[in-house]
Amino acid sequence: MTDASKRATRAFRVAYDGRAYAGFQRQPHATTVEGTLLRALAEHGILDRGDGPTHATPPGYAAAGRTDAGVSAVAQTVAFAAPDWLTPRAFNGHLPGSVRVWAAADVSEGIHATHDAVRRTYRYHLYAPARGEDVGHGYGTDRDHAVDDDRVRDALARFSGEHDFHNLTSDETGTVRDLTATATREGDLLVVEVSAGGFPRALVRRLVAAVRAVGRGTADRSLIDRLLAAEPVPGELGVGPAPPEPLVLWDVDYEGVAFETDPEAAESARIAFGERYRDARHAAAATGAIRDRIAGTDTTE
Repeated sequence: MTDASKRATRAFRVAYDGRAYAGFQRQPHATTVEGTLLRALAEHGILDRGDGPTHATPPGYAAAGRTDAGVSAVAQTVAFAAPDWLTPRAFNGHLPGSVRVWAAADVSEGIHATHDAVRRTYRYHLYAPARGEDVGHGYGTDRDHAVDDDRVRDALARFSGEHDFHNLTSDETGTVRDLTATATREGDLLVVEVSAGGFPRALVRRLVAAVRAVGRGTADRSLIDRLLAAEPVPGELGVGPAPPEPLVLWDVDYEGVAFETDPEAAESARIAFGERYRDARHAAAATGAIRDRIAGTDTTE
C-alpha cells in the first residue's frame, strides 16, 4: 500500500454505462468496470502500482454483484478499507465519464458487499408498445414488439414468490429464490422490476424474455408454469436471455446502511450520463431517419 492515511471501511455507490465494458468483474485481457475502478485506486496511490490493478484490491474489498457485458448500474456497491479523504468526488478524479461514484456510507469493519446485501433490484427497460395502440407508424417490426400488458403482468405475477428457477439459469446451485416481479408502463417502454436476495446467472434476462413471449402472444401462459416446474426443460424449448443493454442494476440494500449522496459527484454523474444519453439519441435519430427514408421510397425509384 502506498497510501498511509487513516483507513475505515466505506461503501461506495457506483453508476456505469455497461455498453462500454466486458462486464463488471475484472478480466486480464478485457476492459471491465471493476478493472477501471481498481486502476483509479492505483492512480490515487491507494494500491501499489507494482501489483497491477487487475490483481490488487484494497483490504476487505468486495462488490455487490457481477453484471454481465452490456449491463449497466446505478447502485452497484463496492466496499473496502478506504482512506478518509476518498470521497465519491475524489474517487471520480481518475474515472472516465462512463463510470461515476456518487454516494458513500461509513460501514462496520468486516462488512462484505456481496454476502451482506439483503436485497438486489434490477430494472429492464423493455421496448414493448401496448398492443392496440398506434405503434411505430405502423411498421411491422414495431407491431411485432407490441405486448398485451395484462398478459405481461399475469406472467410476472406467476414468477413472483419462492420458486426454483433452474430452468432460467445455467447455474446448477443456488437456483431457489424468493422473487418479486412487476412492470410499469412508460410510453413505449415497459419497465420490468425484479427484486430478490440474489440472482443466479442471467435469470433476470431470461425471465424478461419469457414474459415478452407471453406478452406478444408467441407463447402461452402455460410456458411460465413449465419453466417453474421441477422437470428440466429441453434446450431446444428453453428461453434464451434478452439483450443485456436495457438491464440496469437499480438498487442494493444493506441492513442498517444509509448512503449519503455527494452533491458534486452526483451532479458530475448527471452531466456525464446526460451526455451519453444525448449521443445515443443522436445515433437513434440517424437510424430512424434511414428507416423512414426507405419506408417512404417509391418501389419504382
